[in-house]
Amino acid sequence: MEMRDIIFSLVMTLSSFVLTYEWLGRFRDSPANSLIILSAVVMVGALAAMILSVDIRLRKIDAELEARERSLRINIQSVETNVDRKMNEVENRVDAAMEAFNRRQYR
Repeated sequence: MEMRDIIFSLVMTLSSFVLTYEWLGRFRDSPANSLIILSAVVMVGALAAMILSVDIRLRKIDAELEARERSLRINIQSVETNVDRKMNEVENRVDAAMEAFNRRQYR
């Protein structure tokens, strides 16, 4: 979680307080109902926390996918190396058999 995410969450919460206070103050002459203001601030704070939670989960999933990709890449390289080694062995056997066959043919 980055510092800017926390700052944006605080700005969201503060702006919801100011917006609700000013908006309720325009509709009647009495001071704004503090319960409505508090519930709006809590709602926006919960929304900000939810967004940050989703961000943390997505980063965790991304890190897990990168780790799996890295391990798959290593495994594929290992398989490729083994296949190359076995193919070289087969190629050498075939070359030896072809040489033996050619020697027998020319005798």
